Amino acid sequence: MTPATQAAHYTDLVSMARKSWTLGSIAALVSWDQETYMPEGGAAARAEQSSLIARLAHEEHTHDRRGELIAECEGDAELMQDGTETAACVREMRRDYDLATKLPSDLVAALAKAQSETQEIWKHAREKDDFKSFAPALENVLSLTREKAQCYGVPAGGELYDALLNEYEPGATAKEIEAVFTPLGERLSALIADITANGTPPAIDFLYRSIPTEKQHAFGRTVTAAFGFDYNKGRLDTTTHPFCSGFGAGDTRMTTRYSETNFPDAIGSTMHECGHGLYEQGLPKEGEHCGTPLAEAVSLGIHESQSRMWENMVGRSRAFWSWALPEAKKTFGTVIDDVDLDMMVKGMNTCTPSFIRVESDEPTYNLHVMLRFGIERALMSGDLSVNDLPDAWNARFKELLGLDVPNDAQGCMQDVHWSFGLVGYFPTYTLGNLYAAQFWETINEQIPDLDEQIARGDFASLLAWCRTNIHQHGRRYSASELCMRATGKELSADPLLRHLESRVKPAYGM
Repeated sequence: MTPATQAAHYTDLVSMARKSWTLGSIAALVSWDQETYMPEGGAAARAEQSSLIARLAHEEHTHDRRGELIAECEGDAELMQDGTETAACVREMRRDYDLATKLPSDLVAALAKAQSETQEIWKHAREKDDFKSFAPALENVLSLTREKAQCYGVPAGGELYDALLNEYEPGATAKEIEAVFTPLGERLSALIADITANGTPPAIDFLYRSIPTEKQHAFGRTVTAAFGFDYNKGRLDTTTHPFCSGFGAGDTRMTTRYSETNFPDAIGSTMHECGHGLYEQGLPKEGEHCGTPLAEAVSLGIHESQSRMWENMVGRSRAFWSWALPEAKKTFGTVIDDVDLDMMVKGMNTCTPSFIRVESDEPTYNLHVMLRFGIERALMSGDLSVNDLPDAWNARFKELLGLDVPNDAQGCMQDVHWSFGLVGYFPTYTLGNLYAAQFWETINEQIPDLDEQIARGDFASLLAWCRTNIHQHGRRYSASELCMRATGKELSADPLLRHLESRVKPAYGM
């Protein structure tokens, strides 16, 4: 530790940060339990618990003394030297503090309670395909979320949605996202149309054979352990909607879900959450950075780049299945003995519009995200009411993906995000795809024999690259700076389109 970081005002600030971080990790653990093992009867008490923890964490985060310490650190020239970790840490603490102090404690507590309650209502409404029973709770949580955005304030020249987007992708605006999404959507639509018109669909029936969920779970653990996920410091459980949470240096929890007749969904979800888990385990959460922004992900777009890369760039590749298919056959028994490598690779790289985002193929996935992005903006601006949400969803889905949505459970109620008030989150999935593809091209340039390594089940070099170029930096650099440092280029859609064409066209004989 340098003399600068030993300054009393800095060490006191870090101490305060660790206290509020600890409260936040408890809140995350309570939420994880609600999504996994909490008995149904505990929902009401859990809402009260979540509300209290959120209030305590917020009060700690917005304590006047923290603001004073941040100001003292900002006035310390040695601490604030350009390019230093301490300067980056203080900068990010200032950002967090300024945002947090705009929110009243009562609103934070009310939103946490509403999120917990709405999450439970969503689970039951989705099971019963009953949007009407879900709508009042959704309206409440979105109203509180809109109030939160108003507290943050509308950026100059922006819109209310920008205030929420800034929580997940700092500095991004809806207009900037739209400027990326519109041409990307057009190019994706053209690619999908070309494949549909000129390609020969591969066989996929073998992907839906019955495989016991315990065998799928075992296969998922084999794959994620090979990727490098440390099960001495993490675990894999089941839930309704898969997610990953990092509670501390030695505790990262992944979740997935299973269907006996759709093993690609489970292994895809498991690899996706493993990408998040590897990032969480790679952040510098031990030692001097514990509880500081330097031990946190820089943005959800970057976080998603890791999940999407391991799920798609790795998990749908020929190299991966060269190793994984024999492992799957050992685990699953005789049910896929007749499946060869060509069949598996083609089957994992299809282009077929479907209703469920997390089960969709790579080319159509981003259209799902674009649908949600547009609806979120309309919900926040007031142009769309909650009661009109199903009709708006179904019409836009038909326009983008050409399918008639059969019910709300497979339509506007399929995701858990809005139940949590996570408005502004969805665009980061497509940003993650863009980052992932750009990182992937650079990785293959810098590790020329990567395919050979992966085909042997050796993922160490790939994980080491991610640790060195992404994970270890936390929030030291912005997402755009991190991309430039890692790839030498500004973010572009071209690598993603090149990646999709290289995977999907061969699967369709093109």
